[in-house]
Amino acid sequence: MDFILNYYFDFGLMFDEFGFVLDGFWVTLKLSVIGGVCSLLWGLVLAVLRQLPGKAMLPIRVLVIAYIDVFRGIPVLLLLLLLSGFLSSAATEGVVPDAIGLPTWLGETSPFWYGVMGLTITYGAYMAEVYRAGIEAVPHGQVEAARSLGMSQGQGMRYVIVPQAVRSVIPPLLNDFIALMKDTSLVSVLGLFEVVQAGRDMQSEFFNGSGLVLGALFFLAVTIPLARLIDRLIAHQQARYERQTGLA
Repeated sequence: MDFILNYYFDFGLMFDEFGFVLDGFWVTLKLSVIGGVCSLLWGLVLAVLRQLPGKAMLPIRVLVIAYIDVFRGIPVLLLLLLLSGFLSSAATEGVVPDAIGLPTWLGETSPFWYGVMGLTITYGAYMAEVYRAGIEAVPHGQVEAARSLGMSQGQGMRYVIVPQAVRSVIPPLLNDFIALMKDTSLVSVLGLFEVVQAGRDMQSEFFNGSGLVLGALFFLAVTIPLARLIDRLIAHQQARYERQTGLA
């Protein structure tokens, strides 16, 4: 028992290396926020494209559906390896510019941006399905009302349908963000120094897992408040639905 406590909960080691692990977690937060925002925007674009009406838009709808099916079925780790390997090799061979193949935008490393790309591609597909559920949940009468006011299909989607859909799917989108944040740890295989890599470095140096436990505590410090926020949002939506049902 003493060995387990010393191996995982060496508070002296946690205190001494707190700044080291915190630096890794700061990279994790940046990766989560940038990847999360890009995924939210890309998912919304995919969801709107999937709702384009008419036979002329059928090829676009098919492509979007295929994209969503494919990238929801590929593990994030596998996609990261495929993406980073291709882009770095393509830049070396001159197929793509170095700014794309070996990105160092905003002073961040190439593995950081490979991680953003991989998370955006994958979680954009997941979030597109969440948005789609919200869009399809908006009563069809809202669409007809928008058209009766002289709005085009695009205007109705932009000003009437999408705002209502987004408000209704905030809780599941936050759930996806929590999952995305946890998956940032996979980017360490590309050589990115983040919180999990910091814990592994400590484990290799001190033969002690307390750094990994400290990293887990950092994750919990963010994810638990988000989980409680999701619970409150769901309860608020349920109460509003019950009030509307009572009024009906």
